[in-house]
Amino acid sequence: MKVDVLLGLQWGDEGKGKIVDVLTPEYNVISRFQGGANAGHTLEFNNSKHVLHLIPSGIFHENTINLIGNGVVLDPAIFKQEIDDLKKFNFDATQRLSIAKKANLIIPTHKILDAAKEQAKGKDKIGSTLKGIGPAYTDKVSRNALRIGDILESNFMEKYEKLKNIHLNTLTLYDFDFDITELEAKFFEGIELIKTFNLIDIEHTVNNYLKDKKTKILAEGAQGTMLDIDFGSYPFVTSSNTVCAGACTGMGIAPSKIGEVKGIFKAYCTRVGSGPFPTELFDADGQKLRDVGHEYGSTTGRPRRCGWLDLVALKYSVMINGVTELIMTKADVLDSFETIKVAVAYKIDGKQVDFFPYDICGSVEPIYKEFKGWNCDLTKMKSENELPAELLEYIAYIEKETEVPVKIVSVGPDREATIIR
Repeated sequence: MKVDVLLGLQWGDEGKGKIVDVLTPEYNVISRFQGGANAGHTLEFNNSKHVLHLIPSGIFHENTINLIGNGVVLDPAIFKQEIDDLKKFNFDATQRLSIAKKANLIIPTHKILDAAKEQAKGKDKIGSTLKGIGPAYTDKVSRNALRIGDILESNFMEKYEKLKNIHLNTLTLYDFDFDITELEAKFFEGIELIKTFNLIDIEHTVNNYLKDKKTKILAEGAQGTMLDIDFGSYPFVTSSNTVCAGACTGMGIAPSKIGEVKGIFKAYCTRVGSGPFPTELFDADGQKLRDVGHEYGSTTGRPRRCGWLDLVALKYSVMINGVTELIMTKADVLDSFETIKVAVAYKIDGKQVDFFPYDICGSVEPIYKEFKGWNCDLTKMKSENELPAELLEYIAYIEKETEVPVKIVSVGPDREATIIR
């Protein structure tokens, strides 16, 4: 068997949580492979809404194994909060979830450093979620990090104090007030909880699963391709590899073990925080997308910036990830638009380009193709045969330009509001 990968193709918030939840019955194992609590995967079912930050989105399915991979940076305090929230569902999370020993820990001073550095940037802020993600990955690369496996060692506290003191010394460079007391208390409560879970060498676990012809694995990405540390809109990116290749390094599998690559995109575009956004709308249409789409960050609560679909960026993401099938979400948000636009090229310094360039932080003017809106309620539709001709034309154009089929269309937030094509 091979590992299928599901990831976002835009600037995050594409609806990955819902789609993983929909697809989970087809899989035995769901594994997060990068990112941390800066992710916010929203699931809606049985008239209730759930937001997961660290725990894979297959956790609500009884017979599914969930893994947190070594590419993840894990905040014990937020992890404990999520596990506590799951207790009302009356299942034992320790039986459904395992954690890679090589996953890195976010300690309290990581979050303090994150806030201090973001404050110091002033108007040049990148829009960090202030979860300590960047500093944690920095320590990983500089070989100072603590890992999940360290909590089982007798000298864990010694290692913790050493890293904490490195951070405290760095914080003397900033004019930033903080109190670590409460953060540390919650951190160590989380550490004790983590010890009750199955801590694994994920590279061996996943590769052993792959030897079993009956075991199907889905790797769940966080954030989106355009936030990738290497291929995103740098420097306004996250600190991990959000692309398909990140599944290999974030779980310990060979590139030859990747199967289907399922790329999720919204029928329009959104972005949270700072950074370039070529199709961003500042008019009534932009506000309408925000209001109808309830575009507020599930992790930060911040209003998302909204704009038309950027096909230049989407084609780039499809190429980088080797996407084999597309999944369109939030098609229903466009239900009442008379005209829908898609950016098919950029104008940069007076020249038209149809590829994603090295830098889009300067002046980029999108060139649009217009489509007639469908002006009907998609949320009540259950099959492809019910979809309006205008939406099918919109989908067909995207398929033609990306050369990848759109296999799923989401027409509402609930898991039932999903049309398989």
